[in-house]
Amino acid sequence: MTTQTDTQGSTTAVYQVTGMSCGHCEGSVSGEISGIAGVSSVQAVAATGEVTVVSVAPLDEEAVRAAVDEAGFELVTEA
Repeated sequence: MTTQTDTQGSTTAVYQVTGMSCGHCEGSVSGEISGIAGVSSVQAVAATGEVTVVSVAPLDEEAVRAAVDEAGFELVTEA
């Protein structure tokens, strides 16, 4: 996982998700992860399988995994 803390005190994490193939997939994953407390933005890219999450504090990986599973995809690793 690549994690960076920016000057506003937020954390950016990049996760690797398998199974996304289109914009609908990106929306499903983004929608589920957006529901995690503290998440301020999510960008999923089907072509690379990368999901970039900006949050107020580092997220619990199991919470992210559960959200990705709920969307119907698999969190492979933190990129």
